[in-house]
Amino acid sequence: MRLTDFWGRLEQAFGAPYARSIAADHAFTDLGGRTIDEAIAQGVDTATIWRAVVTAYPDRVPSRLR
Repeated sequence: MRLTDFWGRLEQAFGAPYARSIAADHAFTDLGGRTIDEAIAQGVDTATIWRAVVTAYPDRVPSRLR
């Protein structure tokens, strides 16, 4: 998944301001306790990051974005 696609999905699921907050502030268990911003900076594949978001927020991510 391209980085631009990842950010688009995150913003569609959470809204732009909240998406940025989640990326900076939420430590994801499936990412080894890293935030999205940290995982991206460390080269984690965006598809892996997206799966962590879907796992953490299953009720928030619409099925069309999974």
